[in-house]
Order: sequence, then C-alpha cells, then structure tokens
Amino acid sequence: MKGINKLLERIGRGVGKVVGAMYQAGRDSVDQVIKNVLPFMAFISLIIGIILKTGVGDWIAKTLSPLAGSLLGLVVLSIIIAIPVLSPLLGPGAVIASIIGTLLGTQFATKAIPAQYALPALFAINPQVGCDFIPVGLALGEAEPETVEIGVPAVLFSRFVTGPLAVVLAYFASIGLYTK
Repeated sequence: MKGINKLLERIGRGVGKVVGAMYQAGRDSVDQVIKNVLPFMAFISLIIGIILKTGVGDWIAKTLSPLAGSLLGLVVLSIIIAIPVLSPLLGPGAVIASIIGTLLGTQFATKAIPAQYALPALFAINPQVGCDFIPVGLALGEAEPETVEIGVPAVLFSRFVTGPLAVVLAYFASIGLYTK
C-alpha cells in the first residue's frame, strides 16, 4: 500500500509540474501578445492605412517600376527599397512590394519587360522583407536594449547589401528559364 501511495504521489507531482508549466507558458504567451504583438499590429495597420489612403504607395510604385527593364535598373530598385531608413517603412504589409509587383506583372504580361527579368524583379522589390518586424522580434525575444541598438541596424544594413546581390544571383539563375 505504501508503494502505491508513493507512486501515485510521484505521478501527481509530475502531472502538477507539467500542468503548471503549461499554464505558465499560456500566461506568458498571452502577456507577450498583449505587450508586443497587438501594439505592433495596430502600428502596422496605421502605416498601411496611411500608405494606401494618401496614395504614397501608388506614387512610389509608379516611380520605381520603370527601373525593371534592365539588370542595372533592378539593382538600383533593390538599393532604393533596401535603404535602411526606408525599408522598415516600406515593409509593413508588403504594400509597396505588392503594388510594384502588380505593376510589373502587367508589364511582363504585355511583354513590355522581357520575362527573363521576372525572377530578379521579385528579389528587387523584396529586400525590405522582415525589416519592419525586427524590433518586435527582438522585443519578443526579450533582447537587451544594447542588442536592439546593434541588431536592428545590423539587419537593416545586411539587407541593404544582400538585396542587390540577390537580384544579380537571381538574374544569373534565370538564364535559360524563359526560352522557347
């Protein structure tokens, strides 16, 4: 009888620890969502609303889409979009990339831009991807302030460098993809 009681006590404690850990994880998750994710979503919604309502997104897209007709233009487009100050503002909701992508898609469909530039164009319009989420990601990871001070600019500048490189690599990777 004593052995069964000890076994039941151990099982009870083990289950209690597991349930307690899961309960605490749930509380921590809800706390993170309330403190970090919801304010970020509200901010991004505000930025998207401003970009769409003011027409800034359309203006930027129409200004930048003519660059898609050549490799050099795509590299320049990538550099412009990846500027460390701009990329966090262009990233939310991928509004600018979506608009530019739609404009470029129509240009590819009408054969105004050769199909060989489709893959590099994809990389040219997306170097800002993730740059808007970096501060939130670091906050969710409970990074130290010094880490945020160094991490955010490091990622922004790395995208500034890797964006144009990705365009060039995509250009060479797309050679021969669109032959008849």
